[in-house]
Amino acid sequence: METRKQDARVDAAYDSGDFAGIAFDFAPVGLVLTENRLIRDCNRAFAEMFGYEVGELRDQYFAILYPSNEEFVNIRDRGVDQLRETNRYWDERIMARKDGSLFWCRVRGHSFTPDEPLMRAVWSFADLSEIRPYRELTRREREIVSLLADGLTSKEIAIKLELSYRTVEVYRAKLLKKFGVANTSALFQSMASLDDDSRIVSR
Repeated sequence: METRKQDARVDAAYDSGDFAGIAFDFAPVGLVLTENRLIRDCNRAFAEMFGYEVGELRDQYFAILYPSNEEFVNIRDRGVDQLRETNRYWDERIMARKDGSLFWCRVRGHSFTPDEPLMRAVWSFADLSEIRPYRELTRREREIVSLLADGLTSKEIAIKLELSYRTVEVYRAKLLKKFGVANTSALFQSMASLDDDSRIVSR
């Protein structure tokens, strides 16, 4: 029954030439429309990526998709300045599925209201599990790794997280030691390792 409805909808779209609806719903990448960090709508790929039904996510705050509320608070304003200036933004961040498992996402954004970038916006989300499986990290390590992935320096991370520069450097050194690497570039290469023991997400 569901397949027949889908086929009928696709046929109707091709007959009318109005493809916007099926392009959004059936896009192979996660798409979500937000208003002041509230999920107004999302497509199937986005909901499935996080382990939800589409209806479960509508009118929910984005905070439910983060490993912790603290991480949402620390990351929620990321990209605002860049969206205001260029209306283009992307980063890579750690997100949380409904079952609590964590995974890396690549996020891209476009605002419909550049003067107030988060008022109304559309975002795409791509699951990076196949190229960067998540490894167990503490909350603070996740925050620092995510900001390092965004290209921030230790000083910039310290300001962002309201920590001392020395504290960030200690965490960075611990991360390098944990993964047995000498620098940040090697850290992310190590995180992209596809050895089975490193995977904590299931497909």
